[in-house]
Amino acid sequence: MDLMELRNFSLSLNTSLGRTLIMADPHLGFELSRGLRIRTRFEETLSEFILLEDPELVIILGDLKEPLGLSFEMKSVLNRFFEKIRDFNVVITKGNHDGRLEEVTQKFPGVKIVDHFLLDGLLFLHGHKQLPGVEFSEGYLGHVHPAYTFKGVTAKKIKVFVRIGKFLIFPTINPFLEGLDIRSGIKLVPFLREAKDADLFLPEGVYIGKVEL
Repeated sequence: MDLMELRNFSLSLNTSLGRTLIMADPHLGFELSRGLRIRTRFEETLSEFILLEDPELVIILGDLKEPLGLSFEMKSVLNRFFEKIRDFNVVITKGNHDGRLEEVTQKFPGVKIVDHFLLDGLLFLHGHKQLPGVEFSEGYLGHVHPAYTFKGVTAKKIKVFVRIGKFLIFPTINPFLEGLDIRSGIKLVPFLREAKDADLFLPEGVYIGKVEL
């Protein structure tokens, strides 16, 4: 797998804490809950990508793992991931798949798990709950796994970034997961269910256009 492919599904910002790498929904261990016999070892690929990018801060917008529980094998996956990036500061805005994650991260002092994270007026959260009562200028979230289907001779679904007002929704960084059509996926975000339209961008940054939701 080309590590540079992961750059398209993430975002790098300069913040008061230094260069900050933002990503959403890795869903590590997805093979375990989907009955797949082949192990992709995406946890190792993702940690190698973080090492290559070498940011001062990593923000993961929830659903670091896929299985809702924490089996012995899932613990091993997470330990391999965190061990490789032990020297990095990591903030995880806890998602609906991240139950018991603290049982693993307590051994890694650089990892912080929060419901939401506010930095320089920017709000980072997973997106499965209502908004916290804080003021912010822009919000970044995941949860939706947004994608858009281009229709032609053959339909093709592509992961996209989605802008709705002051919110930017990230696609899943996991290249093995396809994504969910934004027109149905947006209903999964309580504070965006009433949105009427959205601006879509390809991972490379190309503007696709506005779609009705």
